[in-house]
Amino acid sequence: MVAVDKPRKILVCTACVIALVGLLTGYVRVFPSPRASNSSDPHKLPTQHEFNYQKLSAEKKWTEEVAPPHLSEQQSSPHLPKAPVSLHKFNGAGGNLDSEKLWKLPEARDFVPCIQPTPDKTRGYLLVRTNGGLNQMRTGICDMVAVARIINATLVVPELDKRSFWRDTSNFSDVFDEDHFINALANDVKVVKKLPKELSSATKIVKHFKSMSSFKYYRDVIGSLWEEYRVIRAAKFDSRLTNNDLPSDIQKLRCRACYEALRFAPQIEAMGKVISLTLLSIHFLASSACFSLFIVLIKFPILQLLVDRMRSYGHFIALHLRFEKDMLAYSGCTHGLSNAEAKELETIRDETTNWKVKEIDATEQRYRGQCPLTPKEVGIFLNALGFPSETPIYIAAGEIYGGVTHMADLRSRYPLLMSKENLASVAELEPFTNHSSQMAALDYIVSVESDVFIPSYSGNMARAVEGHRRFLGHRKTISPDRRGLVHLFGQMEKGLLKEGSKLSNRIIEIHKNLQGSPRRRGGSVPGTKSMESTHSEEAFYTNPLPDCLCQRASQNVNTSIRESNRKVDRSMQKEQLKVL
Repeated sequence: MVAVDKPRKILVCTACVIALVGLLTGYVRVFPSPRASNSSDPHKLPTQHEFNYQKLSAEKKWTEEVAPPHLSEQQSSPHLPKAPVSLHKFNGAGGNLDSEKLWKLPEARDFVPCIQPTPDKTRGYLLVRTNGGLNQMRTGICDMVAVARIINATLVVPELDKRSFWRDTSNFSDVFDEDHFINALANDVKVVKKLPKELSSATKIVKHFKSMSSFKYYRDVIGSLWEEYRVIRAAKFDSRLTNNDLPSDIQKLRCRACYEALRFAPQIEAMGKVISLTLLSIHFLASSACFSLFIVLIKFPILQLLVDRMRSYGHFIALHLRFEKDMLAYSGCTHGLSNAEAKELETIRDETTNWKVKEIDATEQRYRGQCPLTPKEVGIFLNALGFPSETPIYIAAGEIYGGVTHMADLRSRYPLLMSKENLASVAELEPFTNHSSQMAALDYIVSVESDVFIPSYSGNMARAVEGHRRFLGHRKTISPDRRGLVHLFGQMEKGLLKEGSKLSNRIIEIHKNLQGSPRRRGGSVPGTKSMESTHSEEAFYTNPLPDCLCQRASQNVNTSIRESNRKVDRSMQKEQLKVL
């Protein structure tokens, strides 16, 4: 009997080992994606060294996932729409269109990143504290990396803003990958986590860097402070560096910092990629002995949860719907709101001390194109462009002001409205829920990876995502001409224009050159002077061409590039607002 039991136990143990290995290496793909990654590190956005210079279909490299329990076919949530069967052909407002045209990439013309580093020495330490929301902090951090290089400073890891409207308590390492940030910049700028103890009591100078300042200002004025101080603290550092007229190596460093070094923290990049599964408790009985194997809470990666779940519906739009309380209160935009809602927003603006402008004419603001499109206007816009009602749309935003009431019209047109809140379970989102910057980071990742990105307002996130998508191969980004659209919407409200082919043709015509094609970054608006001229320039992080993208010599398309530059809508440059 003993002789029989021994081989039986060996056989059972062998079977258990094989089963365990199989579970850890070959999980079932419930949400298949055509874009499987061959990257060595699937937990990050592509860097220059990983960039394969192919079209978007080859760039979307997020790998597949196992469906979480709340999204499996057997336990699907009733509020989660089913994926459409087909998106091949549809009848849009402009007539019968081929769906491939809607998702077609702008011609990238062989522009690829060219941002190799060149190291230098340091003379002191630079302390910085961010201000604003996630993307305002992102660009400020990248600019301060460049400033540290200009003044030969060692940069202490920046402190994140915890006092603004959002009251987010996140530290740098909660939002960004701190170690990667330090290591990725090692050949450019020395970055340390803390000021050395021997300098903690040293005399520091707190300096208010001038807005949109030049290389010469930082080199000569700020750099001269090293003669008396070893530590400089920047009192404020958003929009402290000019967009243009900087040395090539400084511009390239800004791109390296923004698109390679400033990676989101692993827990954000991996949101939903790692889930806990109670796999099994196996009891094997062999004769009088009890052989038990318990496998509990085994964790393994589920790659790119939000993106892959959107991919399960097909091509999708990421819509940055900036119809949020803080944006509306700050901009003074009240179109489509009730009197009570308008009054609430006015009170918020009056009580927010760091918002300087209190009296705003909402109508004038809207007709200047300085208000975000309302959800209803977005629905009209998408329909006019020809996107069918079954188009999956990811809402990259916080809480929409007015909630269900203001979203009703958009949802009636496009029922497949998704968000992080209904793509992920409450448990999966719980670590990020009370941190606005971390929640915004999730939206940023999905927006960069979407097939089409459309912002309802040209704020900090819209500009940051557009620039990142340009850097990664000019992924399709449709930038609404809000002034032109408001004029058309006004005609509709007066009964002079109706939805249909006429409206569709006019909107398509307006936006045919606003879809992310390569062009040089726009300069200042003609007729402006001094600081007004500087502020009217297109933001550096909206378009890193020509500084950070080089064209391979195999193709000669200079003529078409010049033509594209001439067609840039100058009105977009006038809309460069300093917003949260």
